[in-house]
Amino acid sequence: MGTAHQEAIKQFQYLMKDVDDSLKVTFENMHQGYITETLVRFLKARDWNAVKAHKMLVDCLQWRIENEIDKILAKPILPAHLYRAVRDSHLVGVSGYSKEGHPVVAIGVGLSTFDKASVHYYVQSHIQMNEYRDRVILPSASKNYGRHIGTCLKVLDMTGLKLSALNQIKLLTVISTIDDLNYPEKCDAYYIVNAPYIFSACWKVVKPLLQERTKQKIQVLQGNGRDELLKVMDYASLPHFCKQQGSGSSRSNGNGTNANCFSLDHTFHQKLYNYVKQQVTPTETVSPIKQGSFHVDFPVPNLDEARIARTIEVEFHRLGDQNGLIKPLNGLKVDG
Repeated sequence: MGTAHQEAIKQFQYLMKDVDDSLKVTFENMHQGYITETLVRFLKARDWNAVKAHKMLVDCLQWRIENEIDKILAKPILPAHLYRAVRDSHLVGVSGYSKEGHPVVAIGVGLSTFDKASVHYYVQSHIQMNEYRDRVILPSASKNYGRHIGTCLKVLDMTGLKLSALNQIKLLTVISTIDDLNYPEKCDAYYIVNAPYIFSACWKVVKPLLQERTKQKIQVLQGNGRDELLKVMDYASLPHFCKQQGSGSSRSNGNGTNANCFSLDHTFHQKLYNYVKQQVTPTETVSPIKQGSFHVDFPVPNLDEARIARTIEVEFHRLGDQNGLIKPLNGLKVDG
């Protein structure tokens, strides 16, 4: 790390001394004992400008307090069949660890429908997985590997991506904005697999809009990416849709639900759901836990994110018009 970066860290540390005490508790939940590493993440997200990184972090801490993010792991999505419906329609899970000890997060982009529950449940579930990753999975990995591990790898399966995905852009933009503003630089690499033509067409117009730092993290792999992924993780940690010789499938590889990291029956989701239920305070267990989603204020996308979302929307329409497939799309309403 160069001298300029060291100076930026020192300036950031100095600015954080004046942070209000009410923000310090939630900051402890964030950094999990790795204060400097957390500051570096926010510095990277703001091109090492300490003043801008400080504002970003303070805004993040205020967002956490205003939305009670510290308590979100004690807010299970109930009843259980509703949580299963969320899992079946938002395909995401942890399939294992890379050779360097980073959690491997698998995401079924193409086959996620987000149509079994309200938007707030999907946002709640997403934030819960972020918090579980940061408070449980990454600290555990750091302990097991004897060094700080604060980031993950993501494998995005595009199997089944269709023009109807246009309906999901608003929700995906909300989730992406939450991550960019409050969980920056938590992913070292994005591996795109099973990419159909529609993705390739969109990627050509979106790629130039991305920051160079982001573009360097993204790799579009051939087919299901199995051979390339085996360079960074063992076979056992491959997402199920990457284990076949040919193209994969997000939903199942025929080896049972426990092999499918998207399934609620998979070890990762069982541990996560049980952990959330165990965090419920004793006073809450005396009477039935109140059902209903945990509402979080939706942040406003920045200009870059809005431009990217609009570019994807325009390209989807162009492809639909070109193939005579486009139909009126209602869109997904994500009003707070």
